[in-house]
Amino acid sequence: MFNKIKKIIITKTDNSYLQFIKYFFASGIALFADMSILFILTEYAHFYYLISATIAFLTGIAITYICSKLYIFTKTSIKNRTAEFTVFLIIGIIGLILNNIFLYIFTEYLGLYYMLSKCLVIAITYLWNYFARKKFIFS
Repeated sequence: MFNKIKKIIITKTDNSYLQFIKYFFASGIALFADMSILFILTEYAHFYYLISATIAFLTGIAITYICSKLYIFTKTSIKNRTAEFTVFLIIGIIGLILNNIFLYIFTEYLGLYYMLSKCLVIAITYLWNYFARKKFIFS
C-alpha cells in the first residue's frame, strides 16, 4: 500500500485529476515555506509585511517550479527550458501581484491581521497559478 502511494506521489502522470491533487500538495509545501518566511521576516526581522510577502511568495514559486518539473507534469508546451521557466515566472509574478494587491486590501482596508489576509488570498493565487501553468506551460 505504501509503495503504491509513493508511486502515485513521485511518478509523473497525464491524468489531470492526479496532477491537480499533486499540485495541491506541492503548493502546500510551497505555502508552508511562504507563510513561514512571511511571518519570520515580518515579526522577527521587522520587514514591512508586503516586502516579506514578496520574498516569501518568490520562494514558493521556486518550490512549485521544482515540484512541477520533477513530480507533477509530464508534458510541456515549451521546449526551451529557459523560456519555460520565464513563462512560469511571469505567471508567478502575476500571482504575486494578485497576492500583494489582495493582501494589502484585506490588511489595510478591512483591518485584518496580515497572516489572516494571507489565508484569504491563498485560494485566489492557487487557482490562478494552477490553471495558468496548466494551460500555458504544461499542456
